[in-house]
Amino acid sequence: MGNLYLVSTPIGNLDDITIRAIKILSSVDLVLCEDTRHTGLLLQKLNIQTKLLSYYDEIEDKRIPEIIEMLGQNKNIALVSDSGTPLVSDPGFRLVRECMKRGIKVESIPGPSAVLAALTSSGLPPDKFIFLGYPPEKQSARLECFKKLSPNITTIFYCAPHKLASTINDLQSVLGDIEIVITRELTKVHEEVWRGSIEQCLEHFQNPRGELVILFFLSKK
Repeated sequence: MGNLYLVSTPIGNLDDITIRAIKILSSVDLVLCEDTRHTGLLLQKLNIQTKLLSYYDEIEDKRIPEIIEMLGQNKNIALVSDSGTPLVSDPGFRLVRECMKRGIKVESIPGPSAVLAALTSSGLPPDKFIFLGYPPEKQSARLECFKKLSPNITTIFYCAPHKLASTINDLQSVLGDIEIVITRELTKVHEEVWRGSIEQCLEHFQNPRGELVILFFLSKK
């Protein structure tokens, strides 16, 4: 029986790849990835020539049987996301669960994570936090999500740049003009860790670029 490796990859700076990740990606029979072009460039820079197979949300259920079959044939397989740690707001959970049901070993190769990089650089309390992934697409669901947030815990979620204004406006309508932290382009040349009120945020981020992480700490009411 083969092994499934969950391999974390850089979120921006290629120097953040671990020695262990390089060894695994070089030695497995197959690398599953969201975008073969994106991961192909990463492997090319690392001088790794392992075969790639696309694996993203829309085809996850279709891919699982053939992947399980390959693992059953003693093939070792690595799963990566486009950046950071697999399964965190990325596909792979259903595959991991299926492997566990069948007694296939699943091994996590830790490394970069936008969630932890944002948390540790935010200046917010790091001892208790909740990560919500991306907020719901529909505004009604998003507002309901924000209404249920708990106090005395650092809240973290991802946000696409074109969704920032609507997300922040909804957050303000529920929680008021709270202090927030926004990180952008973490580990890259134009990395930014911004702190201020929601009103200031709307003024500062007129046309944001790059994936964003939003963080805040709600004091007990």
